[in-house]
Amino acid sequence: MLEWLNFSFMIFSMILFAILYSSSTMPMTKSEKRGEKAWKECHLLRIFAMIFEFFILVTMILWFWLPIATVDWLVSQFWWISFIIGLVIIIPGMILMIVGMAHAGKESHTPSKETEMYGGIYKHIRHPQTLGEMPTFIGIAFLINSWFLVLLMTVFVIIYTPIMIHFEEKDLIKRFGDPYRKYQQEVGIIFPKKWFHKKVQK
Repeated sequence: MLEWLNFSFMIFSMILFAILYSSSTMPMTKSEKRGEKAWKECHLLRIFAMIFEFFILVTMILWFWLPIATVDWLVSQFWWISFIIGLVIIIPGMILMIVGMAHAGKESHTPSKETEMYGGIYKHIRHPQTLGEMPTFIGIAFLINSWFLVLLMTVFVIIYTPIMIHFEEKDLIKRFGDPYRKYQQEVGIIFPKKWFHKKVQK
């Protein structure tokens, strides 16, 4: 019974995180109807999204003790193998996310219409925080040594990430206009376009 409650709350938290965070990336769009208060509302939405993201992590950890028996598939009989795979995914992802947050400044948690287009790592990829954060869910699933969680989180990341990026990009175009459109042409979404140019040249 407890394992099903934990799993249900995990799914619930994933859905709310996806909705709340995606909604928080559209302050300019919301301000067209809600006015200036839309910016504060997006800040609150992002805080609530982070709370539910924390709940996702908690329920994933609890899965270690409360797995659903019918899908309790171990990645490896040797837990340390799965643990190492998880760290290989998580560590570079966290570094990339922290660098992205540092270069984005307060915009990472408090959207503001005074914010200018980012520099730093954003000159190479448009969504470094997303590239760093999303695989972390999969990495944690490996730490838990659960194929079911790996599959679940992979599906979640594949579905959620492009949807979130789509809404955020639309709002960024409204905020920054033609400079952002030019930026889109020059800089890749999550991978540097220079990589692809080099491959084409070869």
